[in-house]
Amino acid sequence: MTIVFVITFTLLVLAGLLTLVRLVLGPRTLDRILAIDVLVVLIIAGTAVGMAVSGKGTNISLLVSVALLGFVGTISAVRLTEGREEHR
Repeated sequence: MTIVFVITFTLLVLAGLLTLVRLVLGPRTLDRILAIDVLVVLIIAGTAVGMAVSGKGTNISLLVSVALLGFVGTISAVRLTEGREEHR
């Protein structure tokens, strides 16, 4: 079972690196906002996998609150930038 967790963490790290590339190279602000949202989801997924490895579910409330803050933050940022850029 440990090999599954190693593969999962490796894929999460690879996805995080690709998301960081999109964050740096994103031509528009909305691309960068989406990349930050994906990073939040990857952090939540990594924490969930870490909880599964340790067998302790004590951080469930932390995962839910971070997911809620990520969602609200993304919606707020999109609404703020909505009228500032032209859509290509």
